[in-house]
Amino acid sequence: MRAVHFGAGNIGRGFIGALLARSGYEVCFIDIDETLVEALNERRSYRVVRVGAAREEMQVSNVRAINSRTDEERAVAAIAEADLVTTAVGANVLPLIAGLITEGLRRRMRETDRPLNVVACENMIGAGSLLREQVYRHVTEAEKERFQRSFGFPNAVVDCIVPNQDGEDPLAVAVEPYHEWIVDQAGILGDPPAVKDMVCVKELTPYVERKLYTVNTGHAVTAYLGYARGISTIQEAIDEPSIREIVRKALDETGSLLVDKHGFDPGAHAAYIEQIIGRFQNPHISDDVTRVARSPIRKLGPKDRLVAPARQLIARGKRPENLALGIAAALAYDFDGDEEAVRLSQTVKRDGMDGALCKYAGLSREDELVRLVLEQADRLAALQKK
Repeated sequence: MRAVHFGAGNIGRGFIGALLARSGYEVCFIDIDETLVEALNERRSYRVVRVGAAREEMQVSNVRAINSRTDEERAVAAIAEADLVTTAVGANVLPLIAGLITEGLRRRMRETDRPLNVVACENMIGAGSLLREQVYRHVTEAEKERFQRSFGFPNAVVDCIVPNQDGEDPLAVAVEPYHEWIVDQAGILGDPPAVKDMVCVKELTPYVERKLYTVNTGHAVTAYLGYARGISTIQEAIDEPSIREIVRKALDETGSLLVDKHGFDPGAHAAYIEQIIGRFQNPHISDDVTRVARSPIRKLGPKDRLVAPARQLIARGKRPENLALGIAAALAYDFDGDEEAVRLSQTVKRDGMDGALCKYAGLSREDELVRLVLEQADRLAALQKK
């Protein structure tokens, strides 16, 4: 079996590529980093280290790579011959690779009638739908009908913490033991891809929101509170008792929403929350607070990890005070190495926290969540003085 994976970075090698190789695929990475491409082609393997309570090393073999910037023809041919195409490039890069994917799919249609699934494994909601939309911009109406019959772009949820790497080997990658890859069965054409640990479900939304409102919410609240306290890493932040208590309470708030909305078992979800907090405490994968907190304007968006669950809880008659505290901490995030943080800080200074929430979260000054965030600003100030 042949798999083409866009993105030879840490997530691509340490998570998606490793699972594909373990499942028996020859993995062809497509990237524009010539150093990575050359190293993959020279060695045809790399090392993945899973670091947790125990250390587990595995060798990922039967891999190769193509530089799509300098060898587009080979990249198109690889897509046309693939049994599965996946991506882990970042949501903002999907439009940039859509044209190349389209050319590969065009060639495939000339050579075979076998369906092909293209699974975007990005840290965003609806990545598969976005990629499909971008691909369809490159096709004619006549082609579009056949593309719809031939190619699936299922949405997916992926979860695996892969921190910045600091080793000397450019290919070796350290990852946490935990990983999750859930794919929307409705978006798959033909048989589900034969990939170990990939789970296909009939309804993806509950799992999208479970991950977004637990892993991403918890990570964000930890990062913003850690920054407010002058702490440099996620592990140090979550190990601070006052921060850990707030994070746990914030996830209890989102957990009550998820249980009510999607019917998750309360006991199982409580265990899931504890598992997530334990992952943040893993000293082997701790990230910089500023890396996890980056892009605060996006994370304060009306459909994202902080504001969306808070608004839904308020609509259900609840007061998500700890989520509101996390939002206040995000509004106070002023790291000068982050362009969005600088812009956000300028808006807060000019228009206040309420004005920033109106601008970036789509709220009005009369919104109950805005009032709750302003109330929690005093609590944030007390936390910063500790």
